[in-house]
Amino acid sequence: MTGQRGTSASRSVTSEPIGRPAPLARQESTATRAVQTAERITTEWGPTAGRILLGLVLAWFGYHELVHPSLWTGYVPILQSTSTAAILAVLAHGWVLLVLAVALVAGIAPRLAAAIAALLLLEIVISLTVTAGLSDLTLRDVGVLGLAICIAGAKGQRLLLTS
Repeated sequence: MTGQRGTSASRSVTSEPIGRPAPLARQESTATRAVQTAERITTEWGPTAGRILLGLVLAWFGYHELVHPSLWTGYVPILQSTSTAAILAVLAHGWVLLVLAVALVAGIAPRLAAAIAALLLLEIVISLTVTAGLSDLTLRDVGVLGLAICIAGAKGQRLLLTS
């Protein structure tokens, strides 16, 4: 009988679940895999998404500066907003924004384009802060400046046009 008790005891030990029930363990493993997949995708595609979104923001403002330059001349420091020079400055700025946007979206020298955009945005943030102080507009541009700086430093981007 001693042998039967040992057999019976080993059966009861092996038949009872140890630790967590199997379905919960599988759910945790699935959740872990999902998190790891999301991390991998974010790491691989995050800089590319940021680059394209920065390009879209620059394209938006560049387009509006070219279509309605008189709405933007008030942001030109030193020049009177009604002057021809202010309108020409806004038009030139709009073209620079569009060229940078195309470079960023198309993946043409994206780190250089983002670095130039960062310098341009830094000038805008400084000008806005000096003339109007901190405002919603200024802080929005600080966020876009931060994105440009991040993209300028990001390596390993995807969807690039290379020679």
